Amino acid sequence: MLCRSPALRAFPPARRPLPLLGALFAGLVLQAAPLRPARAAEAPAYDAALAQRLGADARGMRSYVLVLLRSSGHPVPAGPARDAMFQGHFANIGRLAQAGTLALAGPADGVEGLRGLFVLAVPDIEAARALVGTDPVIREGEMVAEYHRFYGTAGLMALYEIHQKLQAPQPAPP
Repeated sequence: MLCRSPALRAFPPARRPLPLLGALFAGLVLQAAPLRPARAAEAPAYDAALAQRLGADARGMRSYVLVLLRSSGHPVPAGPARDAMFQGHFANIGRLAQAGTLALAGPADGVEGLRGLFVLAVPDIEAARALVGTDPVIREGEMVAEYHRFYGTAGLMALYEIHQKLQAPQPAPP
């Protein structure tokens, strides 16, 4: 058998994939696809009022500033001051979300010092620096912020409202 594919020539002749392997794989994928009646593709209804409320451009997108929060290398020692710092951090997140400035926030896995992120609906990086500078984890030196321009769906602006409907009521602290 003459092998014309450079990718297949990397295999010794005895270990080359069978000629029909690609066709068999495609058939398996098609068999595994869910069977549902075909529907005509319907264009979603454009909601001009929603687009305006969320600050969408003609593509349904908007500009943000992505803020990556990283460990500073100088953690605040465990204890009441650290606890208060993180209480203030979460209160700041809530304040920014309620104000419609914070579109998204959350923790990260800690790999390479990445602790979390913010997506801020602000006009530029300087405005983001001013807001992030009010966060206790930044003020106390627990974390440092890295800023990037970000262009994404304006739908992010609806996440806070949706999240409020998903979060179960919390019992009052004792």
